[in-house]
Amino acid sequence: MLSFWWRSLMTLGLMAVAPLVLWAAVGAVPALILMVILLLFYLLHHLRNLNALDGWLCKPDVGTVPHGSGLWEEAFSVLYQLERRQSDSQHNLSNALERFQQAGEAMPDGVVMMNSSGQIEWCNPVAETQFGINLERDRGQWMTYLIRQAQFTDYLAAQNYREPLIFKSTRNRELVLSIQLIPFGDEQKLLISRDITQIERVETMRRDFVANVSHELSTPLTVVGGFLETLVDMEHLDETQTRHYLNLMFDQTNRMQHLVKDLLMLSKLESTHTAHREEKVDVPRLLRDLLRDALSLSAGRHRLRLNLASECWLLGNEDELRSAFGNLVSNAIRYTPDGGEIVLQWEEWEGEGVFSVQDSGVGIEPQHIPRLTERFYRVDRSRSRETGGTGLGLAIAKHALTRHQARLEIESTPGKGSTFSACFPARRLIAGEATN
Repeated sequence: MLSFWWRSLMTLGLMAVAPLVLWAAVGAVPALILMVILLLFYLLHHLRNLNALDGWLCKPDVGTVPHGSGLWEEAFSVLYQLERRQSDSQHNLSNALERFQQAGEAMPDGVVMMNSSGQIEWCNPVAETQFGINLERDRGQWMTYLIRQAQFTDYLAAQNYREPLIFKSTRNRELVLSIQLIPFGDEQKLLISRDITQIERVETMRRDFVANVSHELSTPLTVVGGFLETLVDMEHLDETQTRHYLNLMFDQTNRMQHLVKDLLMLSKLESTHTAHREEKVDVPRLLRDLLRDALSLSAGRHRLRLNLASECWLLGNEDELRSAFGNLVSNAIRYTPDGGEIVLQWEEWEGEGVFSVQDSGVGIEPQHIPRLTERFYRVDRSRSRETGGTGLGLAIAKHALTRHQARLEIESTPGKGSTFSACFPARRLIAGEATN
């Protein structure tokens, strides 16, 4: 401040020197005229710089700051520095905002930024997909207009955002979202949405699984408990009746053992921590063993035939393949009436190795086929219990095949029979080796 006044007074003092000299030499009038001329030049100098400043203020830019002389040079230099710092600050702020948007767009969850009125200011692509929003079209729209659900409106009105809200999307009924509002800034809100469809599906499967296991175990336990209670209450045990009860209890405990065995096998196949040991599997030998087991299980009630159209082996886990193939064969036996025919076949088809089990059984209605591999899913529950099935066979087969990058194909015609095919990729096929 002192420097400004000092330099201004110095300039005016220097301007007064010449008129004073002229006054002493020729008189006061010429001196006054000269002083007026110098002051006019000084005023024009300031007006020119003020005009340059006014023009720059209309379109401020760090690269077009005017150049001046004297005090204006210093003023424009300070102005340049201020504008440069502001430009750098704005650039940094723009970069920070851009990074924030990039981070928001990269998030796996939906993010919607709303103002104090609940209008959309910004959202990421995930939120656009989940809520059907188009940012360019819907910017400024009320979120309640796009999510027309009473529970969402109540959630906003309650202003209790400590717990998330879970609801099904109106645009896609299979989509389950968990949303939570986070207040921030000047009464703004950040809406975070997460797709929990798979989590809800797994939770539903877990509840169904527990309920099914409980139901499956409760029936044989009730039967065994009832027979034991009867035997305890009987004063005189009849040997024939006792043996009959014991045989029935043995059948029920055997059923529970099969159920537990299948549950353990399914748990092992579903576990990602279980080591998957692979070896060369002699498929023709394995199928001959399964045919012997099938003949024993059928006890002469069916015509069974094995057709080995290929001698190829498989690279895989023999125990898992035996379990998968065995379940397909035993299912065919259980659901094929007496006198029916069951054909086991191993062949190469269009570069794949295909093991198929064809039966002349009751067949399956088309609406049931997509759900056959679900745990405990049965087309006919009463018949499944009569044949001793646990409801886990096809689930085990599917998981075992998945671990071998294979797929299970099902073709069925009600009243004519079914064909279950396990299709293995070509990279799993290896040439058979000679055996002694």
